[in-house]
Amino acid sequence: MPITAVDVEPALSSWVGLDGSCVRLINHSENLIFRIDTPVLGSFVLRVHRPGYQSRASIESELAWLMALRRDTTLPISEPIIGRDGALLQSFETPHGERLAVLFRFAPGQEPSPHSDLDDLFRTLGGYAAELHDHVSAWTPPERFERQVWQAASILDPDGLWGDWRIAPGVENSHRLVLEELSDALRGQLKAYGTEADRYGLIHADMRLGNLLVDGDRVTLIDFDDCGFCWFMFDFAAAISFHETHAAVPALRAAWLEGYLAIRPLSAEDIAAMDAMVMLRRMALLAWIGSHAETVLAQQHTPGFADGTVQLAVRFLRGPIWS
Repeated sequence: MPITAVDVEPALSSWVGLDGSCVRLINHSENLIFRIDTPVLGSFVLRVHRPGYQSRASIESELAWLMALRRDTTLPISEPIIGRDGALLQSFETPHGERLAVLFRFAPGQEPSPHSDLDDLFRTLGGYAAELHDHVSAWTPPERFERQVWQAASILDPDGLWGDWRIAPGVENSHRLVLEELSDALRGQLKAYGTEADRYGLIHADMRLGNLLVDGDRVTLIDFDDCGFCWFMFDFAAAISFHETHAAVPALRAAWLEGYLAIRPLSAEDIAAMDAMVMLRRMALLAWIGSHAETVLAQQHTPGFADGTVQLAVRFLRGPIWS
């Protein structure tokens, strides 16, 4: 059972100035997200972590990268707030057991609509991804840095990080035959592509529309909770999450590449690998929908998602997804 706004009120004492705040749930996807409106200090966002997904060490590693990015770059990203004890990560007791939580300063803006003109936004996202990848290529993580690995096995195997796509809603026997063929093709292509440092490293891994706040010309990138080790081009695949079949995707791909290439070079092999990244991410989302059926996001995208995945798989197996 999810915890409520009342359940998180005891956690507020972990930070200065939150006493007497108004607390309300604003999102439930992987984690529970509460908006905290204070009488004096303005607004904040409290992320309460889903039990059993990220460990304490993994969350602390995410925050280490986030703080390094805030120190070393000008990227508009989430600002975590230090607690009374000097730590960014806090824990508190609820009726359902201990929970881990991080407080962020509230950032203004709205999630962009997938049905709006997104070319300029994707040009910006391509630039953000290139800056993140440049930073990682030069950054030395602290000792005991620990984040998940997004590779073929950790997504496609039955015990994948987000669950087993084989038992996702809508996956029938006819779907499985095509998707098993896709799985084999992806494993082979990604093994051949390799994990050299120029194409693989720590990435955001979830730079989708739901993790963007657009406020005029400012685009704030939030939610590094899924950051992990993966191919750099996977950040494009994540950007079109749940909308891979949309007719605008080829234009968005071109805009994303334009923004990326203005900052960081790519080889023809990198660009050719983008289709495989899109299919790998789509398979991850198919598994996620099945393992997170209680969330509104999963429920919104369940109808037709398996069918759309098979349609994309057939196109991928025959050649480029977008000719």
